[in-house]
Amino acid sequence: MNDAPRLSVYFDGSCPLCRREIALYQRNRQAHQLAWVDVSQGPDACELGDGLSCTQAMARFHVRDAQGRLFSGAAGFSQLWRALPGWRWLGWLSAWPPLSWGFEILYRLFLPLRPHLQAWVRRVEA
Repeated sequence: MNDAPRLSVYFDGSCPLCRREIALYQRNRQAHQLAWVDVSQGPDACELGDGLSCTQAMARFHVRDAQGRLFSGAAGFSQLWRALPGWRWLGWLSAWPPLSWGFEILYRLFLPLRPHLQAWVRRVEA
């Protein structure tokens, strides 16, 4: 019997955008089958496994499947979405080339905007 979660989801819990998005996914009826790892707590607070440092996990979204394969960026979101009812259609759509390439391009365009959006959300929440 394999006790490994279907996916380990590594997210930046210090990011207000990330917290809101992860909270949305965690409300899903199958979210309990996934391991939710807040990497903002530092390397002593979480076990990231081979091939992933806290610095990498803070800079880019990552998931690890039950077989130990690591996915990042749009591919990570695609894996997450396929694991959750109601999101599966988007997971399969986002995994299909050439759409997968487009999702990755959009993700990479979003990354430089993320700090500015985080600051804006923090001001709105204050």
